[in-house]
Amino acid sequence: MPSILVIDDKESMRTMLSSALSDEGYLVDAAEDGMKGLELARAKSYDLVITDLKMPDVDGLEVLSGIKEIDNDMAVVIMTAYGTVETAVAAMKSGAYDFITKPFDPDHLTVIIERALENRRLIAENSLLREELAHNLGFSEIIGQDEKMKEVSRLIQKVAGSDTSVLLQGESGTGKELFARAIHNLSPRRDKPYVAINCAAIPRELLENELFGSEKGAFTSAVARKMGKFEIADGGTVFLDEIGDMDIALQAKLLRVLQQKNFERLGGNKTVTVDVRVIAATNMNLNEMIKKKVFREDLYYRLSVFPITIPPVRERQSDIRPLADYFITKYCKEMKKPVKSLTKESLSLMEKYHWPGNVRELENTVERAIILAEGKKIAPEHMAIRLPTTNEIRLREGAGLKEIGAHSQMQAEKAAIIRVLKQVRGNKRKCAEILKIDYTTLFDKLKKYKIDTSQI
Repeated sequence: MPSILVIDDKESMRTMLSSALSDEGYLVDAAEDGMKGLELARAKSYDLVITDLKMPDVDGLEVLSGIKEIDNDMAVVIMTAYGTVETAVAAMKSGAYDFITKPFDPDHLTVIIERALENRRLIAENSLLREELAHNLGFSEIIGQDEKMKEVSRLIQKVAGSDTSVLLQGESGTGKELFARAIHNLSPRRDKPYVAINCAAIPRELLENELFGSEKGAFTSAVARKMGKFEIADGGTVFLDEIGDMDIALQAKLLRVLQQKNFERLGGNKTVTVDVRVIAATNMNLNEMIKKKVFREDLYYRLSVFPITIPPVRERQSDIRPLADYFITKYCKEMKKPVKSLTKESLSLMEKYHWPGNVRELENTVERAIILAEGKKIAPEHMAIRLPTTNEIRLREGAGLKEIGAHSQMQAEKAAIIRVLKQVRGNKRKCAEILKIDYTTLFDKLKKYKIDTSQI
């Protein structure tokens, strides 16, 4: 369960945030000043720190600097009053993950937190590119020797040095953001900001504000000018994850930015010019979306100047063993357990399984197995995966169309619910929003399909 440290000198804000985040399922500690917060961060490991910017003695920037000395990978979100937005932007350039302007909607903060935690998880989940970035930003070592992944690495090295737009295509969980970060870190823009935004995680009415910013008075809660992600990333790279979920009206404005390198903030008439490289990613078939008139063809051609498809785990079976061994070593070390190994039966199961959740699912499976396995061996019963049963196979081979359709729908719904729950780290409210169903319907389906959310 993710742990969060809240630092704010106002007791009312600490209480409100602690209560709201605890209700979302997070483990929360709170500190009344920057010094106490840094002491807690040194004594205990946190996944995320939320700190106010203006505090007596030790302010938010000093907290950020101290946190980065303790753990450079720890995500830090800055809370700021409307008059100090520029300072918050400077904080982002110093290593803060994001900032939020007071007063804010708790749901907006929840979205930022989930993105930050998912980003932290993505960095650690896929072994590919870990050693490459550490060795002069090259590709000296890759865990797994599949030729498809080697070709992806070669393509990334070729395109990184240019300003060409890149479209990363692949199923959920294949590590698209890791590749986007690699392209940025291998590029001449490596010392400039890298800003990632998930187009599917932010309501469409808020996404334009997140991307391009707004002027004071643009809408009811706009009490000050807000800088958007494109403005913050000037000189660097913007990563647009799940680009297929972007509203078609907003696609037109994005196309203009790609073509003309400028835009206007919401409610404003001043043209803002930016120098930004765009990397986009999707697990959707954009060509099919173009045919259905829900994705602009001209935007597609702008984004996909250099498309790269990341293969799913099931298409690189030779990488399953090295990936599993890597995660076994990782989680045994984290949990302070003796290093375990896979039995022949476990390895066979993993190699035959189709891995719909890809590397993310493989990592989760190994982590759970490490917790359950008491001895030195990881057996099949320690894994939350299984192969299709004989009845399921027979159903697919001999059933009527109506029966096949009903069965396929149930399997597809169950897989989709589990996949989205994993993406949002078990947050059922967010899961229902993404699946476009109400909370009651989701709850009924969790019971119907016997989905244990505590295991996700």
